[in-house]
This record gives sequence, C-alpha cells and structure tokens, in this order.
Amino acid sequence: MAAAAAFLDIGDLHGWYGESHVLHGVTMAVGKGETIAILGRNGAGKTSTLRAVMGILRKRRGVVRLDGADLLALPPYRIPRMGIGYVPEERGIFSSLTVEENLLLPKQVAEQGLPLDEIHALFPNLHERRNSSGTKLSGGEQQMLAIARILRTGARLLLLDEPTEGLAPVIVQRIGAVIGTLKARGYTIVLVEQNFRFAARLADRLYVMENGQIADVFATSELDARMSSLHTYLGV
Repeated sequence: MAAAAAFLDIGDLHGWYGESHVLHGVTMAVGKGETIAILGRNGAGKTSTLRAVMGILRKRRGVVRLDGADLLALPPYRIPRMGIGYVPEERGIFSSLTVEENLLLPKQVAEQGLPLDEIHALFPNLHERRNSSGTKLSGGEQQMLAIARILRTGARLLLLDEPTEGLAPVIVQRIGAVIGTLKARGYTIVLVEQNFRFAARLADRLYVMENGQIADVFATSELDARMSSLHTYLGV
C-alpha cells in the first residue's frame, strides 16, 4: 500500500530500550478499515513496534503517522487521544475495580465510542459479570474486558497484542468473532499474533518480523503459496 493512502503509516522506524537497538527500520502501511497481522517469533520486535507507535518505547526514530498526523512529535499521553486504542498482552485490568468500573474508567475521545449496551451485546459475559472484580475474571474474560474498554473510548485504530495468548480454544473462537465484527464495522486493526492460522482468518495482509525488521509481507490469499517460508520464519 502506498504511504499516501495509509491511515497508519510507519516508515524506517528504529527503536531502542536503553542502548539495545530493537527495531531496525520497520516499514508498514495500514489502510483505513484494514486489518493487518504482525507475525514472528518471540523477540522479533512485534510488541516493540506497537509500543513505539504508542510512545511507550520512548527512544525511537523514523516516521509514525496516523491519518497524516505525526505521532512521534506528540507526548505519550496525547497519542490515545488521537483515536488509538492499545490492548497490551498483559491486559492491564484493574483488579480492585468491578467490570463496569473498568469499562467506565478511560476517557471517551470520540463520539463513536460504543455505549455500554452495545458492549454488552458484543460481550455477554461482561454483562453477566458487571459487578465482579477484576480478580475474579478468567483470562478470557479479562481479554474481553480489555478490548471492550478501548471500544468505549471511541478509538478507531485498535492495536491488539497477542489477544489469544493462553486462552482456551472456545474463547479464542469468541475473540476471533468479535474482531471479525469490529472489522466489519470499519475499525482499523493491527493484530500481533503467534497463532498465524488465527491471524490469517482475520487479516487482509500478514507482516512477518525477524530481528526487528519486516522480513516478508503478503496478502492472506497468498498464504498457501508462502507456507514454506512462513514455517522457516516462525519455526512451526
């Protein structure tokens, strides 16, 4: 995709943790309403790329633009207000708050934020557990809550880091159905996944990372033809 047509445009992105150089010129472009997946082994740079977009990885150089706006020029607290929702792998649920309190905690940044009744329709479990504390939720329910929480803010770009990690197959299926619904509603989604078969069912394109760089990129329609190289990259 040409950078001019990109909603999220990442170009020659480098990033460091202290003196450790972890991103080595990452380039990708995500169109509005598109879902892309970033695949790769542990330590390939997938999560670091999302953290660089959000400003959590502070030492970085290159281009990160959202709908033309320069995100690298913004302090980290301003970036979510641009309409980006980030669900980290650790989910970030407040255990001392109820499900409903967790949902109501983030600030709404845009009018298109989903009201609670729509969130409950997407995640019936959260309605049933709305008065339960975060400590009493299963891993799958915590993942649902983490995704639901950013939908209430009105974010239109969703960065989802390993949303299926450690979850039972039936919950993975439910999370996949929700992501498919969000895609159909026009959300732009960047999905970091180890489970490439799960990612391939949802993504329009697959980016493969290795050693902090994009090693390959292809449409999901090409997956069968690329399986040999994908096995090499992922070690599966």
